[in-house]
Amino acid sequence: MALMNDRMLSVNDVAEYLGIPKATLHAWSSRGLGPKRYKVGKHLRYRRTDVDVWLETQAQEASQW
Repeated sequence: MALMNDRMLSVNDVAEYLGIPKATLHAWSSRGLGPKRYKVGKHLRYRRTDVDVWLETQAQEASQW
């Protein structure tokens, strides 16, 4: 169960948090990449903790290069 303070983030929120264009998130989503996302009605939403876990995974993979 998610923590009560782990609010759902919009595509705009995540794009701003990661410093990337919204189009990148949409492209990742269509290819099954990027942070874990949830479809809520017709909207994509992300949990902040899922975004942080994904970001940490990216950092670990980059350090293995």
